[in-house]
Amino acid sequence: MNKVVKDAREAIERAQIKDGAMIVFGGFGLSGIPENLIVALRDSGVKGLTCVSNNAGIDDWGLGLLLQTRQIKKMISSYVGENATFERQFLTGELEVELCPQGTLAERIRAGGAGIGGFYTPTGVGTVVAEGKETKSIDGRDYVLEMPLKADFALVRAFKGDRLGNLVFRKTARNFNPMMATAARTTIAEVEHLVEPGDIEPDAVHTPGIFVRHIIEGPTYSRRVEKRTVRSGHGSR
Repeated sequence: MNKVVKDAREAIERAQIKDGAMIVFGGFGLSGIPENLIVALRDSGVKGLTCVSNNAGIDDWGLGLLLQTRQIKKMISSYVGENATFERQFLTGELEVELCPQGTLAERIRAGGAGIGGFYTPTGVGTVVAEGKETKSIDGRDYVLEMPLKADFALVRAFKGDRLGNLVFRKTARNFNPMMATAARTTIAEVEHLVEPGDIEPDAVHTPGIFVRHIIEGPTYSRRVEKRTVRSGHGSR
């Protein structure tokens, strides 16, 4: 039951991620991204990946690292505006992109983890989002059918985890991570603090260990933000 492995490199190797895999990545912007696992995935050299994430990172961090090395074939995301590498690859036809409204993306991932075959949403009706999809009128309102997202692998990050794989997320870094952990055949979690079984109150667990195959304790975290903005014209107090 001990799911701990030495480091991110070993976790990626044990998971046996191959070329062409579909991977969901936790995080929102750069908050809560599995940064150590992303670096290890880059170093593994796997390519042709389909990556599902709220965003595509920035040029030199997050999924931007995998874009730099051209390991991503397709991105399924809701926001990609902070990555010039992404823009260049998309405009030249190197990168396939599926843009998805953020709430719809979250629900597609949740549906994949919950075993739901699909769901109707009014979001995107009458736009390019609905092109080629089934639509239906319910109580006088039009809806579009969205299908679940189920991946081969999930890479997530938690604030705390125990050796059995039980995870606790913290504040904004919780974001997409819990639902991502349920929506893949194999989930790898990196945590900021690795604790012993019993150290986490059962009621405090966000993701039960049954969803997690491997867990590592990350050595360092950069805690970067996309854009740091401060007000000007105000003296310090």
